[in-house]
Amino acid sequence: MPQQASTSTNTGTVSKNTVQSNSTTTSTGNPFLDGIRLPEKPETPEAKDQMLKQEDFFALLSQQLSMQDPFKPVDNDQMIAQMASFSTVDGIANLNKEILNLNGVMSSSQALQASSLVGRKVLIPSDTGAITAGSSEIKGVVSTPEAIDKITIRIEDEAGQLIKTYEIDGSAGGNVDVAWDGLDKNGEPVAEGSYSIKASGKVDGQSQDLPVSTYAHVTSVSLGTAATGAILNLRGIGGIKLTDVLAVSES
Repeated sequence: MPQQASTSTNTGTVSKNTVQSNSTTTSTGNPFLDGIRLPEKPETPEAKDQMLKQEDFFALLSQQLSMQDPFKPVDNDQMIAQMASFSTVDGIANLNKEILNLNGVMSSSQALQASSLVGRKVLIPSDTGAITAGSSEIKGVVSTPEAIDKITIRIEDEAGQLIKTYEIDGSAGGNVDVAWDGLDKNGEPVAEGSYSIKASGKVDGQSQDLPVSTYAHVTSVSLGTAATGAILNLRGIGGIKLTDVLAVSES
């Protein structure tokens, strides 16, 4: 009797260990329980590349050839046309990549060349200039369609208020240089800020506004993008594309 009790106890211990071991495995040994058991880790399908490559094209072409009607085979011209079309598309994709790389190289090269303009003045198609601590005057160019005896110059501040009026000689015609010393009508220096140079004169007996371009100081150069190219950062003005520069001045 004592021996039987000992055997029963050992059996119970073995059964408990067996259940505990089975609870940590992926299979219980019972097909029904294994079928309704939830998976420990959800299976997620791997992401597939949706782009068709050259290998995919040739695989499709092989399937097309193997499944064709022997009495109506695919014409050789059609096969060559399909292969040529795929090669053309693949070539265009590679060409686009090369063009993007070339644009990046050209943008960097253009910015490197434009860096030589730092510290110099460039003529821009704007009538607005800046008075700063380092530059107390504004220079520009007035474009005239013909020779004009007198060109009236008006200096205005950012609010459009008239600061000073004077006249320059325009008898030479064409592009006429204009300069403002940064003094108001009373001869007092104006405050730092942006000021506009307005020009007008008589053309064919009638008074007309004349286009004005001003010089600005280049402080730095930005790379920009492939569409804009290099950007020149101008003191008191902001950024302007290198392609918009009209002329370069020594000082």
